[in-house]
Amino acid sequence: MITQIVRPLVENQIRLLANSKTTQETLSQTIACWLGYIGVRTEVTQLIPNSDRISVELTVSKPEFCSDQDWQKILNNLINPSNDRATAQSNDDELAKLVQLSRLLAYLIQISSNKSDNNWEIIEKQLSPLNLDQITLEAVRSALKVPQSINAAEKLDPDIAARAFPLAVKIAWMDHLISAEESDVLKSLLSLIAPDMKI
Repeated sequence: MITQIVRPLVENQIRLLANSKTTQETLSQTIACWLGYIGVRTEVTQLIPNSDRISVELTVSKPEFCSDQDWQKILNNLINPSNDRATAQSNDDELAKLVQLSRLLAYLIQISSNKSDNNWEIIEKQLSPLNLDQITLEAVRSALKVPQSINAAEKLDPDIAARAFPLAVKIAWMDHLISAEESDVLKSLLSLIAPDMKI
């Protein structure tokens, strides 16, 4: 929708620009106008024509819809860019760990002896003694939508295995019975946590 509204305006301005006698000033105003359509206040400080393109140097003011707090965060991130990649990598690592953990817990729930309880509200109440945070609960809920396998336990990061083991024991023991499948999961976790331990 916005493309249909803005494009005719831009095409019209390009034709005016082509016929302008003050091209540099007109182009600077045109670029500022284009960005103004999305609420960004801009000043063009330099234009350098080069073959099939024009290099543009801009000074951008805080957009009208941007809060002072968000704008300050943007400025701080630009001043300290060295942390950006590390933070992004850290977030990716945490997400991968969450996926691993949620798949394992979902598998344990799926192989529990009480297979009739597929209602999330019931499952969530059963998981309440584990004191899982809401993000982890939502990840488990999502993982339960597809069948999981023992691979969820066998391919865990050892740190996640250590975190998962007490949770796995509690889930397996909810019905006061450890099935053969649940036992296999617990053994897999122990082998990751303590590979030298004989099980």
